[in-house]
Amino acid sequence: MNEKELFELYSRDVYRTCYYMLHHAQDAEDVCHDVFITVFRQDWRKVEYMKTWLMKITVNHCLNFLKRERTTKQREKKQFMLTPQRTAEPVDTIVEHVEEMERWQQWVQELPEKIRAAMLLRYMNELSLAEIAEILDIPVGTVKSRIYKGLRLLRKRWEKTGKHHQKGEMYNEAYGKSVISSSEK
Repeated sequence: MNEKELFELYSRDVYRTCYYMLHHAQDAEDVCHDVFITVFRQDWRKVEYMKTWLMKITVNHCLNFLKRERTTKQREKKQFMLTPQRTAEPVDTIVEHVEEMERWQQWVQELPEKIRAAMLLRYMNELSLAEIAEILDIPVGTVKSRIYKGLRLLRKRWEKTGKHHQKGEMYNEAYGKSVISSSEK
C-alpha cells in the first residue's frame, strides 16, 4: 500500500472523527491533513493495526487543536477584560501610538539576527525558554543571555530617545542627532 492508497482508504474515517470532535468543517479538514502529514512522516508501513493507530493520532491531534483554541480564547478574553474600555481616542494619540509601535518594530529589526530570533520567539510567539533552545539548537542559558542582551539594547535605544524628548528636544533617528523643537527657538 502506498501513501495515496492509505489516504483514500482512511481519509473519510479520519475526517469524520475530526468533524465530530471539532464541529467545524474547515478545522476538521485542516486537522485531517495534519494527521496524514504526521502519519507519512512516521514508519507507518510497520504498523499492525492501522485504523486503530490512525484514530489514536486523529483524536490526539483533535484534542491538541481544541486545547490550543481554548487557550487562545482564554488569552483573548483575559486581554479584553484587562484592556480598559475607552471611547474613541483622539487622533493625535492614535498617531503617537502608531509612530511608537513603528519605532519599536524598527529597533527590533535592527537587533543582531541571533538576538532578534530569540526575542521574537519569546515575546511574539510566547514560547518557553526550553522550546526556544530546542528550536534554535542552543543551550537554555544562551537563550536567556540573548534575550537579556536584546532587552538591554532596546532599553538603551529607548532611554537615548527618551532623554532627548524629556529635554524638550526632538531626536532625529535618521541622522542620529538632536534638533531643537520650535518651542525653544
